[in-house]
Amino acid sequence: MKKYLTAESVCAGHPDKLCDYIADSILDECLRYDKASRVACEVMATKRKIIVAGEITCSKRIWIRSVVNRALREIGYNPLDFIIYNFTHRQSKDISAGVSKALEARNGDKSAFSSIGAGDQGTVYGYATNETDYCLPLPLVLAHKICKRLDYARKHGIILGIKPDGKAQVTVEYEDEKPKRVKAVVVSIQHKPDKDIKKLEEQIREEVLYSAFSDFPIDDETEVYINPSGRFVEGGPEADTGLTGRKLMVDTYGGLALHGGGAFSGKDPTKVDRSGAYMARYIAKNLVFANLAEKCQVAISYAIGKADPVSVDINTFGTGKFRDDVLEEIVYKVFNLRPAAIIDKLNLRVQKYSDYSTYGHFGNHYPEWERTDKFVELLREVKQRVN
Repeated sequence: MKKYLTAESVCAGHPDKLCDYIADSILDECLRYDKASRVACEVMATKRKIIVAGEITCSKRIWIRSVVNRALREIGYNPLDFIIYNFTHRQSKDISAGVSKALEARNGDKSAFSSIGAGDQGTVYGYATNETDYCLPLPLVLAHKICKRLDYARKHGIILGIKPDGKAQVTVEYEDEKPKRVKAVVVSIQHKPDKDIKKLEEQIREEVLYSAFSDFPIDDETEVYINPSGRFVEGGPEADTGLTGRKLMVDTYGGLALHGGGAFSGKDPTKVDRSGAYMARYIAKNLVFANLAEKCQVAISYAIGKADPVSVDINTFGTGKFRDDVLEEIVYKVFNLRPAAIIDKLNLRVQKYSDYSTYGHFGNHYPEWERTDKFVELLREVKQRVN
C-alpha cells in the first residue's frame, strides 16, 4: 500500500525559530554562570520589537539585552533594528519548593536522585525509526537538510541576495511502510528586492537541493516548488510575529509521532517538557538501535513536584521483537526516569542548548540523548527474560 508523509523545517531566521534561539541563548548564559539556574523564558518578536518574559532565577545577574543582541547578530539580523523589552522575574517560591525537594524526599525517601521533583505535569514523547541513519522519519531529515543548506549558502555567500527567513517541506511516498521516492518539495526563502527570481530558483536547485537529496535523490516526476507564493521580500518579524514554542513539530518528529504539547526552548532541565522528552528519545533510539523494534514511541507522564513518573508506555506499532509490556519492564530496569537522574545521565547542566534550537533537537549534532550506549544493557535484560 502507498501512503504519503510530509514534514517541514524552517531556517534560523524564521520568526518563531529566532525566538527559540534567543530563549535558548538566554538559558545558556544563565547555566554558564550558575548550573542550578531555573529558567522558563518566553520570547516574542514582532515588527521592530523583541519581548522577553518569564521566570529566571540565577545567582548572577544576566544582561538580557546583550544576549538578545548577540543572538540577533548570529542569526543574521541587525540588532539596531530592534527595541528589546525585558519582563523577567524570579521563579515562584511554590514551584521552586516542589521542584527542589521531590514528593518522595518529603515522604522520607533518601535514595539517589530523589532530590528533584518534576518541574511540571504532563506527558512527553520520544520516537525513533530505523528508516534513516538519524533514526528519524525521512521527510523530516530531508526538510532539515534543505534549511541547513539554505542558511549555509546565505552565510557563506554561495547564494547572494537571500535573507534569514525561510522554510522547507518534503513529501515522501511510502510503499509497504518503506520510503520509495520523493513526491514533492517546497522551498520558500526570503530575498532582496532586486534578486532575479529565475536565477534564485536555479541556484536553489543547484546549491541546495542537489546537496540535500544526495542520499535519497529526487526524480523527474518529483514536484518542486520554489517560492510558490511569488515575491518574498518582506520576511522575519517584520512580516510575521514570532513566538517561542510554535514550531514543536520541527523541533521533534515532524508531526509523524505524538507530542505532549510542551515546548523545549528557554526551559532549564528541571522542566520535564525538555529533560523528559530528551530521555524518551534516548530510550526509543536505544530500543531501535538494539534491533528490538523497527520503530518505537515512548511516552512518559509526570506530576509536578514528584520524582518518579506516574506512567511509562511503549508502542512499537507491531514491529517489536517482544510485547510492548515486556519492553516497558526492561525500560524501567535499565533507565532511571527521575528528573535528577536524567539531568545527570544526559549532562543537561552543561549543554549549549542554542545549538539545538534550529534544525531539530534530535539527530542534530551529537548530544547525550542521541547516544546509543544502552543497547548492550537492553539486550542483556532481554536475554535474561528469554532464558
